[in-house]
Amino acid sequence: MKIFSAPQIYQADKSTIEKQQISSDELMERAATQLFEWIHSRLRGTQVRIQLFCGIGNNGGDGMALARQLLEHGYSIKVYVVNYSEKRSDDFLLNLERLKERKLWPDFLTKDSELPEISPDDIVVDAIFGIGLNRAPDTWVGHLIQHINESRAFVLAVDIPSGLPSDRAPWNPSHVVRGSYVLSFQMPKLVFFLPETGVYVNQWELLDIGLDEEVLQKTEADFELIGRPEVLPMYRPRLKFSHKGTYGHAVIIGGSYGKIGAVQLASNACLTVGSGLVTAFIPKCGYDALQTAVPEVMVLTGSRDKSISGIEIPFEPSAVGIGMGIGMDDDTVAAFGTFLKEMERPLVIDADGLNILAKHPGMLQDVPGLSVLTPHPKELERLVGKWKDDFEKLERTKAFSVKHNVVVVVKGAHTIVVYKEKGYVNTSGNPGMATAGSGDVLTGMITGLISQGYLPLEAAIFGVHLHGLAGDVCASKNGYEAVKASGIVEHIGSAYMELLRQPETENNSGT
Repeated sequence: MKIFSAPQIYQADKSTIEKQQISSDELMERAATQLFEWIHSRLRGTQVRIQLFCGIGNNGGDGMALARQLLEHGYSIKVYVVNYSEKRSDDFLLNLERLKERKLWPDFLTKDSELPEISPDDIVVDAIFGIGLNRAPDTWVGHLIQHINESRAFVLAVDIPSGLPSDRAPWNPSHVVRGSYVLSFQMPKLVFFLPETGVYVNQWELLDIGLDEEVLQKTEADFELIGRPEVLPMYRPRLKFSHKGTYGHAVIIGGSYGKIGAVQLASNACLTVGSGLVTAFIPKCGYDALQTAVPEVMVLTGSRDKSISGIEIPFEPSAVGIGMGIGMDDDTVAAFGTFLKEMERPLVIDADGLNILAKHPGMLQDVPGLSVLTPHPKELERLVGKWKDDFEKLERTKAFSVKHNVVVVVKGAHTIVVYKEKGYVNTSGNPGMATAGSGDVLTGMITGLISQGYLPLEAAIFGVHLHGLAGDVCASKNGYEAVKASGIVEHIGSAYMELLRQPETENNSGT
């Protein structure tokens, strides 16, 4: 599913109006009808007080049109116009007059108005600002937003929480509506998925307002939301007359004294995701532990006991994951640098492998093209530099990807896979996955997918989603707090089954 920018959404609205030969007011009426039907299907006429706060732009027009429909169906409503400017959109004025024709006169709020009383039992509809917000709300409007947030009422935000810009971090974090539920028109907004801005969106849902399908299909978006419909076509089914060699021989390189577990997790995940053969290359101290813990994995060791000082693989691997637990000893850094010069296939680089690259940026020129880098936020900062907000972080990551021709997995609550100018926002996963070793598992999974023949970008997108899905299955059985990295590995098979599960069909037999 595409994630459009604000200008792209405005263009889609404009094109829809032109192609379908409708007025902007008719498109607004569609939006209001979808909002009303969502509310009415849940309340069914329940006499709860609904307070609507409407701005004087098109978002406020949506709120006005919704208020009219609620009034016509007998709901108890109170409408406020947040009068923050002398300018008004035509569609707002039209819907204001329609509301007045039905004998409902909104209260106009200005900087001199008292804050309205809001009960925790009320429903608040936030239609103050839309996606076009390009400056900080006036202080008095910010105080109104704080008042709404402090009311403990259920807050339903129209399209986007008011005070939240669509293309940058908020000017004042306390002057943003915290939406209990956000009803977004046609497509989600990028701000729903970023750490700094996603906190204002508890839950969200899309409302189809009938934007022109051809326009939506032809418009290229910088970001795409990745769910089951996007991932399933990437899946490569196993063939009957295949063998372990068909699915590649992956190598996992890493580990040092006290950190062999990272390689164990990555190797086990690599095998469990479907790699035909997996060999781990580790220092000697981990040999017995790894052979015992994961007997299906073959083990090679370097010449040293506690760290890796040289990397020699006596065969041509189909995929390599490197860096987890490897440490940053001088000899290890030198071995890593030499290995990069020798490798031509794309690598999956994690943890200390990334830290080595950040400390020795000259090595980046030797990283094979299309390699997949899997940094957590601090590792990413070391690679691309500090950022002022999540939007600059993504821009810096895109520039880094373009410069070095690498895929970057930006880990987070919604992990984003970035390749050059495009980002893929993942929808699976849960807070329980914020646990030691979860990243090692992800690295192993992506390596195992590349080993089976998935292209690196596909492997990153598919692997991130499957990793999150395995975590979701694990959390559903154990709870968030009890999710462990080894548990994620154990549920990779269940994640595949969930991904491939046939949707339930409706029973029309009448029994």
